[in-house]
Amino acid sequence: MAFIWFFNIAAHGHTNPTLPVAAALCRRGHTVRYYSFAPFEEKIIAAGAQFVPCDEYLPPAPDDLEQKVGRDLSLLLGMVADVTLAMQDRIAADMALHRPDCIVSDSLCHWGRLFAQKYGVPFVCSTTTFAYNRYTAPLMRQTPGEALAFALSLPRLHRITACLRRAGWPVRSFVDMVSNDESTRTVVYTSRAFQPRSETFGGCYAFVGPSLAVPSPDLAPKTRPLVYISLGTVLGRQPDFYRQCFVALGGLACDVVVSAGQTTDLADLGTPPDNFTVAPYVNQLKVLQRADVFVTHCGMNSVSESLYFGVPMVLWPQHAEERAVADRAAALGAGLLLSRPDAAHISSAVQAVLAGETYRRAARELGEGLRAGGGAEAAADFVEASF
Repeated sequence: MAFIWFFNIAAHGHTNPTLPVAAALCRRGHTVRYYSFAPFEEKIIAAGAQFVPCDEYLPPAPDDLEQKVGRDLSLLLGMVADVTLAMQDRIAADMALHRPDCIVSDSLCHWGRLFAQKYGVPFVCSTTTFAYNRYTAPLMRQTPGEALAFALSLPRLHRITACLRRAGWPVRSFVDMVSNDESTRTVVYTSRAFQPRSETFGGCYAFVGPSLAVPSPDLAPKTRPLVYISLGTVLGRQPDFYRQCFVALGGLACDVVVSAGQTTDLADLGTPPDNFTVAPYVNQLKVLQRADVFVTHCGMNSVSESLYFGVPMVLWPQHAEERAVADRAAALGAGLLLSRPDAAHISSAVQAVLAGETYRRAARELGEGLRAGGGAEAAADFVEASF
């Protein structure tokens, strides 16, 4: 049996899809050692893996993290350099103790890739977003502000990569740190039907669909349509948006569930209408099994989960990566882009999707393709084939 290391960033959306994969590998008799962070310890151990805390190696988060996440590449690569250099002695010791047969690392957890390259360990990239190459990268539409911020960050990006090279790490440029070559074995948690330009990705890519542990459904009868609203775990603190939703949907003949985010003070939202249930966190998979429309920030996991259950969406992306996902869902007819985040537009968009059979049909068809990908078991097969 094999010894497999997982690496990930401190993000639920990137960690959660890998946990059923780790669990599948453990059930097959492999030993999984998962390098992660304290908020994920319980889930990782529950999957049967060994948890290795990495919190001490993570630099302090900036005060404006919510404004920069997904928008500031230099912030991400600065963290990569800091973590790589901070962990290098620990990883060298662990390699000497028990060298892994394979390293599985998230596409944004570039230190995992660097460790695999330095020590010559077979590597699998875990991609919870779309797969990106020269054909699909232009889909990441930047706003003028994001493009300017990237241009201004270039000197820092070059300094970061130079620092890693001086320390002996195999990095030629910052592009090496954020892109796969065509020979990198890559698990992608979507379907070829939903992946843009899927014909440009060869056999090194496994499109397995969402890796989900689906909970038992709530079998209570439903008498009215259910609208679910969530802006995710990272950027969910947007009280003005939720208040606009109160106005937009409070008078409609539907029930509304809002997952407002654990950093949101619910008192700031005011009193919700009677048809609203507002909580910091809900079991999204259970809610989506009953939902008729999902108002979403268009994180890849959220959109995939919505489609998995055949739920059409109102799409309100917050940054370039999410805009690419939203554009794809809209182009395939499974959702409607929200043009403005005010009550009138929210109400109009939700009612249009509720009334639109074409949205439901497209979501159901895409969901069938996602479910056919094989999920965690297919991903585990792919990892096993890498060593």
